[in-house]
Amino acid sequence: MIYIGLTGWGDHDSLYEGIPLSQKLITYAGHFPIVELDSSFYAVQPEKTMAKWAAETPDSFSFIVKAYQCMTGHQNGFGPFEDKEAMFTAFIDSLQPLGSKLAMVLCQFPPWFDCRKENVQWVRYVKEKLSGFPVALEFRNQSWFSESMRERTLAFMEEEGWIHSICDEPQAGNGSIPTVLHPTHSTKTLVRLHGRNVYGWNDTKDGKWREVRYLYRYNETELEEWRHNVLELEKKCKNIYVIFNNNSGGDAADNAKQFIEALGIKYEGLAPRQLDLFE
Repeated sequence: MIYIGLTGWGDHDSLYEGIPLSQKLITYAGHFPIVELDSSFYAVQPEKTMAKWAAETPDSFSFIVKAYQCMTGHQNGFGPFEDKEAMFTAFIDSLQPLGSKLAMVLCQFPPWFDCRKENVQWVRYVKEKLSGFPVALEFRNQSWFSESMRERTLAFMEEEGWIHSICDEPQAGNGSIPTVLHPTHSTKTLVRLHGRNVYGWNDTKDGKWREVRYLYRYNETELEEWRHNVLELEKKCKNIYVIFNNNSGGDAADNAKQFIEALGIKYEGLAPRQLDLFE
């Protein structure tokens, strides 16, 4: 099965004309069967909040929960937690209300997290702490997929039981990775489409990177390329989860809908959609 969705549900204005903030998630769930929850990256979410989001979505809906940033080395230390044990415990507790709606936890490591022994050990530690959950691994440093390390990295992911987060992103130096179409898990593969904005990828001036990094709209030729890629991946892995993250300019929702149409998918079990006056 191929599941298609977006990063977050709050920023996709084309879905929400006249919709209040409190209704955005249930409205989103009328369009897509999955969402990547990125607020969990910035702060471990309260269990009551996760329970509310689970209750607002249909039974068939799934969340891809992004790991807290201190777990993946984006920030030093353990945030508001006393130590790493308390941090992981709080994060794991936050997942419980999702139950079967948890598709996977996404562990995305930062551009400076390169391929060396101590980092391999930390990746292994994170996987151990999240034992029992489906967990996806995404690197942002090219060293993991260099010519000499690519096969060893993929073999490591397979041995450790990681879901491969396959990326489409600009090839803009060491802080980006190539597209490696290789599932490492028998039942789940994640595909994240970040756009191909080479000039915006490394533009961190004035703290406005989010406004420019994912400023990109996939054209029909590029979507057709990924339609082919996803169908090939589906031959090797039971479930493919595709997330459009190209939303700096609000393009993700439109591209995702184009992609669903190109694949001829008709999802069942979505939330009821509020009909336009003239529909």
